[in-house]
Amino acid sequence: MQNLMKAKDEAEMVKILETTWYGPEIEKAATLFKNSDLLEVALNRHLVQVNKIALEATPFNGKSAVRAYLSKWDIYNIELILTSKSMNRPITEVESFLVSSRNVPAGISAGNIPHDEMKVILSQNSVDGVVNQLVKYNYGTILMQNLEVYQKTGDLGPMMSSLQAHYYQYLLESLKFFQGDEGLIRGLVRAEIDKRNVLNLLKAKESNLDKEMLARHLVEGGMVSKNEMLDIYSAKDVPEIIGRIENRFMLVNALAQYKKSKSLIDFEVALDKFINSEYVNKLKNIALSIGTIFYFIIKTEQERENIKRIAYGKRYNLSNDYISSLLLAE
Repeated sequence: MQNLMKAKDEAEMVKILETTWYGPEIEKAATLFKNSDLLEVALNRHLVQVNKIALEATPFNGKSAVRAYLSKWDIYNIELILTSKSMNRPITEVESFLVSSRNVPAGISAGNIPHDEMKVILSQNSVDGVVNQLVKYNYGTILMQNLEVYQKTGDLGPMMSSLQAHYYQYLLESLKFFQGDEGLIRGLVRAEIDKRNVLNLLKAKESNLDKEMLARHLVEGGMVSKNEMLDIYSAKDVPEIIGRIENRFMLVNALAQYKKSKSLIDFEVALDKFINSEYVNKLKNIALSIGTIFYFIIKTEQERENIKRIAYGKRYNLSNDYISSLLLAE
């Protein structure tokens, strides 16, 4: 990571990563992609391969929970495709961002959406076409419930929220108590729901959206209920919202940074670090179990995210000190 921080640009980052476990995917993708696209493709395809290893290593009674967790990447891909279709983006601008591999299903999920099928979905001409293509994977049925809203308003929000709500409900139901250590993972999932809801709360307040619009974007299941989130939204501005939730998420330092930068990314990074400290790092200290599998998967995701944040910093000429403040580390 320190060597990547010293790289002058993304092309140099790719050269450094060729000597790591990302090397094989960089080599395979180098004939079709360059620089930032090459880095994105290699990171995404490598993540799929690592997830496959993790799933194969999981004991039978934990596989449903791991599959449920990994289905997040199917949903990530679907949201990316839907957004691109609503904005009339060409396939070439989107494909490199898909978390998929030619040899492994996109999210190793119950849906098992292969890379070639993702390309068929991506080739659809409209949001309606994507939704219809997804019906056979169950996701389409969920999306259909809000398709009419999108057709009338052009707002993808309710469709996205229904996918997220389905994902978290499915995941929490899959985390049954087999060995007694799943409680920490359930806490982690509920904290992730809180993070999503808090960020939506802050985005809505900055955009001065009404409470009814916000409610459609909140997901139930976190440690802070949906109704409580809506009550907090009555605060007059972002700093007052942070004051109301400070005792839960320790965001006072992020608030000080936000007052200087006026960027909500400071809160996202702070929430990531809070979850990392309170939940993820504790998974490595429990006995060998499904918790160990989740620790491995999540740490791989964090490594990917750190590399992407360094690349973002290089692309926009951010200082190394600021880039370092964005990274997740123990």
